[in-house]
Amino acid sequence: MRIDRYLFFIRLVKSRTLAQSIIGQGHVRIDGRRVEKPSDEVRLGSVVALPLHGEVRILKVVSLPASRGPAPEARACYEELGIDEPRAAT
Repeated sequence: MRIDRYLFFIRLVKSRTLAQSIIGQGHVRIDGRRVEKPSDEVRLGSVVALPLHGEVRILKVVSLPASRGPAPEARACYEELGIDEPRAAT
């Protein structure tokens, strides 16, 4: 499944256009490899890292949704591996 569709279907972003914009910035990674195009594929078991709302979210793909469903169904499609918060400058 395309990474932009996946991020939209699991409700991490409000639109595919926004997903494409985040991907275009070059900060999204699938299995440690930088995502260069919104059409790059995500598969079951892939680990996706992306910046959202000042944090880096790390997700493991558990299932590939067929469509954008309700939030509980969307959350069942991934496992949260962690959130890296930016370090404050001291």
